[in-house]
Amino acid sequence: MAAAEVPVLYRAFLREGNRYTNYNVKEYVLRRVKEKFAEGRALSGADAAAALVRGRAEFEVVKRQAAISRLYTSELPSIMNKK
Repeated sequence: MAAAEVPVLYRAFLREGNRYTNYNVKEYVLRRVKEKFAEGRALSGADAAAALVRGRAEFEVVKRQAAISRLYTSELPSIMNKK
């Protein structure tokens, strides 16, 4: 069950990370998510279960911070967000 939750949690992190309005914060969150999930691949057993619980808690923080970020967005788009 826990192994099936990891990809779902990873995609949810990436989705929420892309919702930040500040370019620097968005890139930082996405980079850290990728780094932490890469580190977590080597975990197994109780360590993996603890990391999953910690990941769910961190996801809630990212979700709240992304919502707050959208509340205080500038009307002018950042030049860094243009592609």
